[in-house]
Amino acid sequence: MKRTAVLAATAGLLTAGLLTGPASAAGAAAAPAGTRAACAYYSGTALTVHGQRGDRVSQVQCLLANRRYLPWGDVTGYFGSRTLAAVKKFQSRHDLTADGKVGKKTWRALYA
Repeated sequence: MKRTAVLAATAGLLTAGLLTGPASAAGAAAAPAGTRAACAYYSGTALTVHGQRGDRVSQVQCLLANRRYLPWGDVTGYFGSRTLAAVKKFQSRHDLTADGKVGKKTWRALYA
């Protein structure tokens, strides 16, 4: 199934209240062990960098939180210093250039 179809289906479940988890509860501090939230904010690969706000940033943060690089409380939609540090840590652990910029290669690794 294509990622866009999965994201659309997940968004529908979130809207219907059938899927619960850290991404659907704003401000949640931590996910229960083994739980991965549905990250249905953005499905593209556009460059996302420090200082930006919006759905792309929320997507990066959610994917990082799912992998425990960022606390759920930091999924705010603002690419601040904590998100920058988490991106760099993720990149260095995945043999990517640790520049803190979420480009096509980093997006691909986050979705893997």
